[in-house]
Amino acid sequence: IALMIIAMGVLPLLDVCAKYLAQGGIPILQIVWARMFFGAVFTLPFALREAGVRGLLPDRPGFHAARAAFLIGSTGFFFGAISFMPIADSLAIFFVQPLLITALSPLLLKEHVGPRRWAAVAIGFCGTLIIIRPGLQDFNPGMALAFASGTCMALYMLITRKLARDEAALMTTFHTSLLGAAMMSACLPFLWQAPDAPQWGLLLLLAGIAVFGHFLIARAYTMAEASLLAPLAYTEMVMATFAGWWFFGEMPDRWTFIGVAILIACAIYISIRERVRRVAVVKGFEQP
Repeated sequence: IALMIIAMGVLPLLDVCAKYLAQGGIPILQIVWARMFFGAVFTLPFALREAGVRGLLPDRPGFHAARAAFLIGSTGFFFGAISFMPIADSLAIFFVQPLLITALSPLLLKEHVGPRRWAAVAIGFCGTLIIIRPGLQDFNPGMALAFASGTCMALYMLITRKLARDEAALMTTFHTSLLGAAMMSACLPFLWQAPDAPQWGLLLLLAGIAVFGHFLIARAYTMAEASLLAPLAYTEMVMATFAGWWFFGEMPDRWTFIGVAILIACAIYISIRERVRRVAVVKGFEQP
């Protein structure tokens, strides 16, 4: 839980870097490439120490390629969303992903989710509808992009949980960055815009933040169930709101705050229910 909360505290700074770069004319796919390529470079020395040269190639390339593809999709869609909307508003819609993780974990990971947590997921989805307010405000392309980003991230997290059962967090992080860089490098010649020195610095910083945050996520998923960790992603909203206000003067409206409050309340409840269930299992009986 602590690792997940720390990760959620640093990842909004990645979005700040991406928004500055996009405003400076760097294509979104080039920013995604930098996140993957430099992420692989940063983790290479640690991967070599962890597994040696033979361990640089993944044992299950299909899973890592799928994980990288979903991460690329989530990152690209979200960077596109924040070019249309404030960071906090985009993230609020992106928060559909913990609901999807909790809902899909019984099907894909065979993890138990009791009826009370299902109810919390349903209420949390209502909070998402309050944020989006379909039919009550003009459609913004950023809403669709943020929703697509959250869906991709849910699938990314589920694959992370599956890989975490058999692989070290560091190697999972490296293999995903490596395969993601290979995928993005294929399209790089068609969109390259030469960055200036400050933009290179932001690209490197962005990749460093991403590697650190996602390593913490992968490490957390080796220690706890996906349905427990997923709601903790809502804590990212606190830092995202502060970062958007500090760097860009953005502030969500009151309906966004109401929707996020509902989402966070559901996240806290799901976490409490998971704690109760674990205690019950230890004592020899289980509550839903």
